[in-house]
Amino acid sequence: MERREINPWEWNKPFGFQQAVEVTGAERVLYLSGQTAIDPDGNVLDGDMAAQVALTLDNLERVLADAGMTFANIVRVTWYVTSIAEFRETGEVRTARLKPSGMKAASTLVQVAGLAYPEL
Repeated sequence: MERREINPWEWNKPFGFQQAVEVTGAERVLYLSGQTAIDPDGNVLDGDMAAQVALTLDNLERVLADAGMTFANIVRVTWYVTSIAEFRETGEVRTARLKPSGMKAASTLVQVAGLAYPEL
C-alpha cells in the first residue's frame, strides 16, 4: 500500500491531521466501529473528557492490534464529541499518543448533541 498526503496548505500540520490522504495498492482495508470510553466489561467511564479520550484511544489501539495494525495505519478519523471546546483541551493527551505513532490521518471534528450513553 502506498499513501500520499495532500496538503495544499501548512496550517493543519501542527494539529496533526492531513487535508487528504490518497491510498493506492491497498490489499487490506479495516473498517472500525466507533470507539468510545467504555472499558472491557462494557462500563462507561464517567469522567472528564481527557480521561475519556485516553480510554477511547486505548480501545482503538486494541482493536487495531487485534487486526495486526497500529495507529500509523489509520488514514481517516472522524471525531464525534459533545463539546469541541472540551475536546480541544485534550490536545496534549492526543498528541502524546498519536504523534509518536506516526499517524497522519485525514480528520474531521463534529460536535453532536449526544452520544450512545449520556456519560460520554
